[in-house]
Parts: sequence; C-alpha cells; structure tokens
Amino acid sequence: MRSAVTIVERGTSQVSEVSTRVVHFRCLLPGQTNMDEKIHLDLEDFSEEQFMESFLKEIQSEEAVFILGIFLALALVVLTVVFFGNFWGSSKARNAVLLLGLCDSGKTLLFTRLLLGKFVRTQTSITESSATYKSKDDRRGSWTLIDVPGHESLRVQIVEKHKAVARAVVFVVDSSIFQKDVRDVAEFLYSILTDNIVAKNAPTLVVACNKQDITMAKSAKLIQQQLEKEMNTLRLTRSAALSSQDGAVGGSVYLGKKGKDFEFSQLPNRVEFIECSARGSKEDGAADIDALEKCLAKL
Repeated sequence: MRSAVTIVERGTSQVSEVSTRVVHFRCLLPGQTNMDEKIHLDLEDFSEEQFMESFLKEIQSEEAVFILGIFLALALVVLTVVFFGNFWGSSKARNAVLLLGLCDSGKTLLFTRLLLGKFVRTQTSITESSATYKSKDDRRGSWTLIDVPGHESLRVQIVEKHKAVARAVVFVVDSSIFQKDVRDVAEFLYSILTDNIVAKNAPTLVVACNKQDITMAKSAKLIQQQLEKEMNTLRLTRSAALSSQDGAVGGSVYLGKKGKDFEFSQLPNRVEFIECSARGSKEDGAADIDALEKCLAKL
C-alpha cells in the first residue's frame, strides 16, 4: 500500500494558529492491480477572516453574559437598599406614643407626669396635646407623646391622623369605675385593634390601669380578664360583617383567632397590662408610674 500525506500549515502573529490540513491517501485496493484509487479527505479550511469573526462573536457572547451579571448584581443591591430603607424608615417614622382612653380616665395628668414629673391640675381635654418624651434609658431615644381627648366626637379624627405613626398605644383605664365603663372601654379598644393600619403596624399596646390609689380600684389582672370577655362578645355580635376570607371589611380586621375565645395573647402586638397612679397617694406626692416608664423604655 502506498500513501501520501500532505500537510499545509500557516499562521499569523495576531491570532491563534490556524491550520489547514489536506490529507491525501493513495492505496491499492483488493482486486485492483493496474489502477490507483485516491481517497482525498479535506478538513474544513478556515481563513483568518472566518476565525476572527468567530472569535469576536464568542467575545461578544461572553461580554453579554458579563454585562447581564452586572445588571443582576446591581438590581439585587438596589432591592436590598430599598427593602432595608423602607424597614428602617418606617420604624423611624413611627415615633408617636398615643395616650388613649375614655374621658376622666386620667390621661392628661399622666401626660404631664411623664413630661414634667410633678402634679399639675388638669381639666377635660378638648384638643390634642403633644410633646417630646425622652425615655429614662437614654439609649432608647425619644418619642412624640400625644394626649388624645377622650370624647368620641373628638378622638376619632385625631386617632385617624396619628394611627399610622403610632409606635405604641397607651390605653388608660379608670380602675376605680371600670365595672361601670367596661362596655365603653371594650368598644373603644376594639375599634382601635381592628383598624387595618393599626393591625398591620402592630404597635405596642400598654393598658395602663390608672387610679390604683383609690380603694375600689380593680387590679390589672381582673381588668384584662373582663376586657377579654367583653371584647369576645363584641366580636361575636359583629362577626356577620366580616365576610371576606381574610376577615377584612371596611378597613377592619378580625380580632384574635377564629374558633377561639379572644385573648390578648392572640394579637401580633406586644401587650402589657400595668397598674399605675398618676395622682399618687397625695397630690404633692410622687406618682406611681414606674411600670409605665419601664414599658416606654422598651420601645
């Protein structure tokens, strides 16, 4: 058998080696004595222009992937900044502490005690009052303390204005006449807790059982138990209006857990019942508001 192989190679200094190989085989096949059969195999001949075109396309493809990766990374950074910006911004924006409660529950005296630390004669509020309250724990910062009038015709509009920025709600109860006011107290508190904005933000709820200096005052534990029973009854009577799947109708949410009697522990809010006395045993004496100040220091 005879064979001949011809190899042609050529290259340039600017591109990778490009080889053109032409292979010729000449052989005698069985039964053939007087003639040669030539098998000519040509491998694809790449020119420099074709190679460069292919090379540039590959580079462009890699650049596209690289650029896409940069855009994805930047998008992730932007989304992260926006998320944490909204989280921190909303937390910082919600810096109000609302003092709520019925008329004559002692909110305004409690307001002045927290700010001034002394007894000041007060009268029923007809407008809101606000001032900066600095926590005793300096590391916790300061809050805007807002005294909301207790009269229903006044409080609704004021609560509506400030509810979105409420970091905490201090609901003041007159412990000495709670038995008489339990229905009104429950209805007011129910309207606050079922508000969709309040439910979404879940501000800390402190139920301040005030006027503990009076002999007939009810304890914080008893007030909590009676409020839970009364609010459970309110929920049952109003449940017909809560027809949507998630319980939201007309800006209200379902209170607590369905199928279970209402308890404050079911709320997403941090809830505390504390006993206090804004007046104290004597008008010129110190108020018993340490428990409330500790709650505010934890905000």
